[in-house]
Amino acid sequence: MKKQAAVIGAGSWGTALASVLGQNQHTVRLWCRREALAEEINTTHRNEGYLKGIVLPENIMATTDIKEAAEEASYIVLAVPSGAVRKIARDLMPYLQQDTIIVHAAKGIEPESFLRVSQILEEEWAGLSFQGMAVLSGPSHAEEVAEQQPTTVAVSGTSEQVQTRVQELFMNQAFRVYTNDDFLGVELGGALKNIIALGIGLTSGLGYGDNAKAALMTRGLAEITRLGTHLGASPLTFTGLSGLGDLIVTCTSEHSRNWRAGNQIGSGKSLEDVLEQMGMVVEGVRTTEAVYHWSRSLGVEMPITEGLYKVLFEHVPPEKMAKSLMERGKKNEKEHSIMLLDDNN
Repeated sequence: MKKQAAVIGAGSWGTALASVLGQNQHTVRLWCRREALAEEINTTHRNEGYLKGIVLPENIMATTDIKEAAEEASYIVLAVPSGAVRKIARDLMPYLQQDTIIVHAAKGIEPESFLRVSQILEEEWAGLSFQGMAVLSGPSHAEEVAEQQPTTVAVSGTSEQVQTRVQELFMNQAFRVYTNDDFLGVELGGALKNIIALGIGLTSGLGYGDNAKAALMTRGLAEITRLGTHLGASPLTFTGLSGLGDLIVTCTSEHSRNWRAGNQIGSGKSLEDVLEQMGMVVEGVRTTEAVYHWSRSLGVEMPITEGLYKVLFEHVPPEKMAKSLMERGKKNEKEHSIMLLDDNN
């Protein structure tokens, strides 16, 4: 059954998700900030600035009018940077209907409040009535999704019905969607892996080899799981698509903005210069700031996050940060797993 969907955000990820929906024969309204981009998409069926060489389905219509995009949509997909979520939520408020399902594909934590994207939306839309909310996350570079290369992601919803409907909305031969009832874990995994990807890029910039990258990825996953389970998420979620899967793809590919930013910082560039040169949002920077303060307030140990925070915001040399991580006191690798088992008994 054909459905009308609004995709809010015409960057690489929003455009790729709009393309999936268009391939599934749904009517898609893609909201853009810039009139020139909307005209390019509508006249050439391309978004060359974000997805070079990709021809978009003709049933995608771009618009700069958020009312036109959202008012008749049964599904509203948020694919904007996490820092823009509050403003977009306020702009969307008049167009939420009782049967509207919100799907957010943003990955971040708000530094001022430590709120996840879904919590920001709930706060902004308090008292409003809509069908429900879902989070879509997993190992999914926009470029490969748009090229219809095989991709698998996870969706979690505020109800089983919501997550099943979103699964059906997106799923096709190239884009496989699994459901997961751990909303908190799916959302956290997608946000926190960006911190570790920054770190992996940084080690590459420093010239470190595969041993260091494997160590950082593995211990990074332990950090993610430690914070997630402290907050009530299932540890199994972090071994799945939105945890380990997203961590692998973001840490090992030059498609990743977080990897590229970390790589340049490790090579000696300043954070300010890197962000200016990239000209795109690097979610891991904002998330590192948020999670550093959040984990300290919770008493959760996250040494990799702390080290990256000091490099990014206190100008500690990357080499010094790496040395301090290697010189930490002795630990048992299974320490956190033992704590989890004790908590479950």
